[in-house]
Amino acid sequence: MDRFPFPDDLIRAQQQWHATYRALAVPRPRHATELRRRLLLLSVRIHWHPFWSTPAGWSPAARVELRRMTAGDRNADAA
Repeated sequence: MDRFPFPDDLIRAQQQWHATYRALAVPRPRHATELRRRLLLLSVRIHWHPFWSTPAGWSPAARVELRRMTAGDRNADAA
């Protein structure tokens, strides 16, 4: 059982954030401006998600766990 009950949309947003970051990290990325904009949009969406206002989301460990559990998904498309 998961320690933190992350909503599906928050998990998807964090997975997309990782995929976009990886796409932007390659040498000479294509569409770098669009990738930066998408990364910023996803960052805002993740940071202000209502989950962080719940008791389960108050812990800094919850943010770390979300990043840890979504970082392993290396097969997601960036855009």
